[in-house]
Amino acid sequence: MEDLIEKARAVINNAYAPYSNFKVAAVVKTKSGKVYTGVNVENASYGLTICAERVAVFKAVSEGDRDIDVVVVYTDTEEPTPPCGACRQVIAEFNPDALIVMASRTKVITVRLSELLPRPFIKR
Repeated sequence: MEDLIEKARAVINNAYAPYSNFKVAAVVKTKSGKVYTGVNVENASYGLTICAERVAVFKAVSEGDRDIDVVVVYTDTEEPTPPCGACRQVIAEFNPDALIVMASRTKVITVRLSELLPRPFIKR
């Protein structure tokens, strides 16, 4: 897992967060073994902001890789930050039991998405 966390650390300064000053980086690893990175991108029209997790998921999906296995969320903070509700729902679309790794400068917490979003809205 440390290699995925390092990939997130390596891209966090690519985040565009001039409004919140809260940079987030994410890494998605798919079951094929491919890795996709993402960072949050804010906008003056704040509702148009996109989270790092969704950027990474959308990059994977746009490359035809939909079998998400692991999502790493990295913030340069003391405490790890979990994915927001919208990101949880997007991840659930591709694996409702994905492994979620929340990492910060000092801690790593690993849970299953099903623990963070126990009853996702998914097509059955």
